[in-house]
Amino acid sequence: MPYETILYEKHNGAATITLNRPQALNAFVPQMNTEVLDALKSAERDAEVRCLMLTGVGRAFCAGQDLKTRTPGQKGSLGASLRERYNPMIQQIRRMEKIVIAAVNGVAAGAGCNLALACDLRVASEEAKFIQSFVRVGLAPDSGGSFILPRLVGLSKAMELLLLGETVDAREAQRIGLVAKVFPASEFAQAAGELAQSVARSPRSIGLIKRAVNYAMLSDLEASLDYEAYLQEIAGRSADYDEGVRAFLEKRAPVFTGK
Repeated sequence: MPYETILYEKHNGAATITLNRPQALNAFVPQMNTEVLDALKSAERDAEVRCLMLTGVGRAFCAGQDLKTRTPGQKGSLGASLRERYNPMIQQIRRMEKIVIAAVNGVAAGAGCNLALACDLRVASEEAKFIQSFVRVGLAPDSGGSFILPRLVGLSKAMELLLLGETVDAREAQRIGLVAKVFPASEFAQAAGELAQSVARSPRSIGLIKRAVNYAMLSDLEASLDYEAYLQEIAGRSADYDEGVRAFLEKRAPVFTGK
């Protein structure tokens, strides 16, 4: 299918999905969810593709959900949105035997951050920033964040990132285990591409390594995704979420009341 919100290309055994809504920091709208999932499935079926890389156009990797489409008057069911649009992407990344690399070129926030965490390997530009921003708008974590983040950085650090919603720069992300490598911004695209092609030349056993890790560490991911959707439905019905979205769009600090 022709894509409008992403770019898809193949080179030397590596496919690249590039999120392409730079005017909105590559934030998700339903069409982009659909196109990313379609591209993931296409890469899985394509015998020429042995590695897949996710990245973004412009100064962001992905800012999560586009909150302009989630104002109090049109937010709909957040739980249903996760089950229909976000969870299938995370499940596809984890289920496919091919290795998926997140090349985090800039800001990765909310569901965009957790999309990167769901990948098998993460590399970052020195300009990258990681933000578990859910608490800033009165939401619970989703897209597998509550499950995967503690397994990457430990329970205490995960709670710190989730509860405080503070920005983590690229070097700190590398120190705490969120990313494997950090490259200068001027070299990032080339270095990430070379890494993807290197992985594409690896033996078939890398897929078996992924299966082994999934079996040992991530076997309960699907149940956790469903529970996240349940909790997000509760959070999405709160007055604090409505206030958080209004404050974000009005570029002011939210005033939460715990309701």
